[in-house]
Amino acid sequence: MVKIEIVVFDMAGTTVADDGLVERAFIAAVDAAGEKVGDRDAALRYVNDTMGQSKITVFRHLTGGDEAAARRLNTAFEQAYARSVADGDCAPIDGAAELLGTLRAAGVRTALTTGFSRDTADRILTALGWTDLADLTLVPAEAGRGRPYPDLALTALLRLGGTDVRALATVGDTSTDVLAGRRAGASVAAGVLTGAHDAATLRAAGATHVLDSVRDLEPLILERS
Repeated sequence: MVKIEIVVFDMAGTTVADDGLVERAFIAAVDAAGEKVGDRDAALRYVNDTMGQSKITVFRHLTGGDEAAARRLNTAFEQAYARSVADGDCAPIDGAAELLGTLRAAGVRTALTTGFSRDTADRILTALGWTDLADLTLVPAEAGRGRPYPDLALTALLRLGGTDVRALATVGDTSTDVLAGRRAGASVAAGVLTGAHDAATLRAAGATHVLDSVRDLEPLILERS
């Protein structure tokens, strides 16, 4: 059994409570940007199904590949989400910050990743007082491609000095998070039930473990580190 050296965490829905913020920001973005995305209910289902992916990628799909429209929607979405964060609608998942602290104290390196832009990620981290919580934070633009591609996890592995992809663990609340972890070669690609997707969806994506919450990850990692 390979020792776990690095744990890559998703943010919204995994370490940061979502509570419908993404859905509300999407609706606000469509209203503000005035872009056509087809049937709104179908578009919202697509947003939920693709939780964890880079948001600009989602908007490219919804606008039929219209890059200018996708960028307008993405900007409006990020602005709406940022307003929610500024209004205090941003809270940690219970036990998440403590877990990252425990892992770092045990010599396990940690990364926080997201499908949001760097600006939005930094707003969330600042609001929570998490700017120094993890060893690394990453957004898709800094890694190449967002999830379900393995770029975020593999970039974290490289930047944090990992010795083997099997020494990597990933954790997220969506099938996209799980698939990205599996594609990166992580020996642990855990799914948690505090966000977008249910246990059946996470298992279908290939989750090695399905946990009630990220706080339940500690024994799994420490027994292998």
